[in-house]
Amino acid sequence: MATRASGPVLAQAGPIVDWFSQHAGMIVSSTINIVIIIVVALVARAVIGRLITMMIKRMVTSQGKLSAATSKARAKVLKSSETSPAERQHQRAETIGTVLKSIASIVIFGIAALTILAEFGINLGPILATAGVLGLAIGFGAQSLVQDFLAGMFMMIEDQYGVGDTIDAGEAIGTVEAVTLRVTRVRDLNGGLWHVRNGEILRVCNMNQDWANAVIDLPLDYSEDVSRAEEVIQRSIDEFADNPDVASRIIERPDLNGVVGIGNGAVTIRVLVTTKPGEQWAIGRELRAQLKRSLDRENIKVAQPILPMSDAGATKSG
Repeated sequence: MATRASGPVLAQAGPIVDWFSQHAGMIVSSTINIVIIIVVALVARAVIGRLITMMIKRMVTSQGKLSAATSKARAKVLKSSETSPAERQHQRAETIGTVLKSIASIVIFGIAALTILAEFGINLGPILATAGVLGLAIGFGAQSLVQDFLAGMFMMIEDQYGVGDTIDAGEAIGTVEAVTLRVTRVRDLNGGLWHVRNGEILRVCNMNQDWANAVIDLPLDYSEDVSRAEEVIQRSIDEFADNPDVASRIIERPDLNGVVGIGNGAVTIRVLVTTKPGEQWAIGRELRAQLKRSLDRENIKVAQPILPMSDAGATKSG
């Protein structure tokens, strides 16, 4: 009974066995080729990933050295705060490296997958044609996304700004809270959170990079003696710069620029002080208060704007 049952089974298995016998060489060869393709893809991914890491680190380090060499003010800032720039460069290198490695992985493994499909005898023509049409459609529909991505890449590579920087990106002015390859989130002075696409940022002013200036314009009354006023202001800013709390936050002592404007009943004298990045606003407020006390102590009057007379009170000539 068992012999009768095994007969039909052997008859059905015969064609399968014959097929494997005829194609054994091709199966072994294809299996070896697939294994080689996978190994080559993994090795290529590892080598390219290592090259990307080395390239990004060298690029970021070289840019930091170049900036430090060409800017004395930046060198002074770096001496007092050596960890912050290093951490920022490390974060940029990791972010850029991760993105480039992801792109490399998609390309390498995509090529490997197509090569493996070819080993199975699958016609790649329709697949490539379909992929081309889909890629074209996606390209037209996601132009802004690609633009944002590329702008974010260049922004990170060039270190235009980072988290914690105060920037002016057009309508969005405030502190950067987050930076991605697609958008930058900026918190303004009123507490509003702006989501700005990187591709829409045509120009940006970073107020926290390298160094900054606090500019104080003093509109003194036109009748005041300029020489005496400048002496009082010079003593005041010298006293201000000698304060240990202030000295640790400025790069250079305040400079009395002199008279920068005359008009509307005022003589404007400018004081300029170079500060560490982000300290210009606090230093400006403190220096203005210091100057106000000094001017009051010496009875030096601040100018009051002369308002134009209205048509009703003006003398008409005709």
